[in-house]
Amino acid sequence: MRWLLVFLIAILATSPALSEPQDRKTRKVKSVAGGAEAPALKSSAALVVDQTAGQTLFAKNIDNVVPIASITKLMTAMVVIDAGLPLTEQIVISEADKDLIKGTTSRLRIGTVLTRGELLQLALMASENRAAEALTRVFPGGTAAFVAAMNQKAVELGMWRSRFVDGTGLSSDNVSTAQDLTKMVAAAYQYPLIREFTTDSGLTIRAAKGQPTVYRNSNRLVSSPDWRIGLSKTGYISEAGRCLVMQANIAGKPVIIVLLDSWGKLTRIGDANRIKRWMETRYAANTSG
Repeated sequence: MRWLLVFLIAILATSPALSEPQDRKTRKVKSVAGGAEAPALKSSAALVVDQTAGQTLFAKNIDNVVPIASITKLMTAMVVIDAGLPLTEQIVISEADKDLIKGTTSRLRIGTVLTRGELLQLALMASENRAAEALTRVFPGGTAAFVAAMNQKAVELGMWRSRFVDGTGLSSDNVSTAQDLTKMVAAAYQYPLIREFTTDSGLTIRAAKGQPTVYRNSNRLVSSPDWRIGLSKTGYISEAGRCLVMQANIAGKPVIIVLLDSWGKLTRIGDANRIKRWMETRYAANTSG
């Protein structure tokens, strides 16, 4: 029995899913900055990639497999668009679209009728969970087929350490790495509709009954004159912390930014601004020399 116990321990220790560092105490930071000190980011995992050259500019715990919350909705959007379903088709929000995982509330009332395009816009811009759930529910084959399509898309993108279980991101079983998410952001950036919807500042929904409801972008930076953002998505559940992914142009360079597990409501925004200042300082120093 002793040899069997030793064998099992050895197997567990070498299993990729268990041996990789995943807790918030793990710290692996790498920067290729020349002439500029790497930013001290507070997000548990972070990655900044030069989108044109494919060069990693900053990396911190990029292989940690962690929950990604509503960052999941970028994959949801790609699956919806890839399916070629009519964006003008009307969909009714139903009781089945309520959040039974976290028990979150929604301003999208049961019985509201919106087009698939409007639901997609709400899911991406305002991270509206009922909108995302409705999109998965009415998918041909239902939610199971939708989730299967999400995971198939992940495989096609080479996101080998990612897994999706729903279209909202409410489950902590939706997991990925900062490394994988740069691939997802790069792929999502190729969809003009995703670029448009994720950077819209607001949307007013006029339901059949009641007052118009105004939705705002969940990322305040899209409205900032100091930023040039081409794609954005936020995410939050308690297990994932505050998350943010963006495509942006900084110091004349298109970059992809991934920030995961930021604890504190404004930490991810602060980290994004720290990255921006760092890159501007770095490239100013390089060009002045």
